Amino acid sequence: MATAPYNYSYIFKYIIIGDMGVGKSCLLHQFTEKKFMADCPHTIGVEFGTRIIEVSGQKIKLQIWDTAGQERFRAVTRSYYRGAAGALMVYDITRRSTYNHLSSWLTDARNLTNPNTVIILIGNKADLEAQRDVTYEEAKQFAEENGGFLLRLNENVEDAFLEAAKKIYQNIQDGSLDLNAAESGVQHKPSAPQGGRLTSEPQPQREGCGC
Repeated sequence: MATAPYNYSYIFKYIIIGDMGVGKSCLLHQFTEKKFMADCPHTIGVEFGTRIIEVSGQKIKLQIWDTAGQERFRAVTRSYYRGAAGALMVYDITRRSTYNHLSSWLTDARNLTNPNTVIILIGNKADLEAQRDVTYEEAKQFAEENGGFLLRLNENVEDAFLEAAKKIYQNIQDGSLDLNAAESGVQHKPSAPQGGRLTSEPQPQREGCGC
């Protein structure tokens, strides 16, 4: 029996990183399932989600890995940085400690991914404006001082995922991203069955699902 054709041309691998409790898994569910979740249990290990989007007329499947924020899981979750085309780095605008730890998350992202990995900074829980502990201006300055990556608030979750994909696709078009490189985080016109992995990596631990 002939294999059914794929309905996408590319696979982009994303990772979501940041401290425990910042709402990473809520963002994942909001984007992949298009439903708002005010609270999620903490992730144990990693969680996984997918969604097909369109960029410049091309169907792209996003494979998104939500990593646990607890320090005791860092050794495990660092293995998922490998081969990521996009990294969404999340902090909680009501908890300054999560903002203060961004430098550590950024260091991991830059040391463990390829130089062309697109990084988006997301200030989550923007609906709790009265409890804000980190100003937008502070976060914007952090982004500008550390490479000028994009800053989005959680009401623009859709925008954050799409902006990363647009930038990755642009990198493909201008030749700055080598699709033949094992660590590119991009797969073009996959020949393996849908659900095949971008790179060889450990199976996610599915005991939990939150942020």
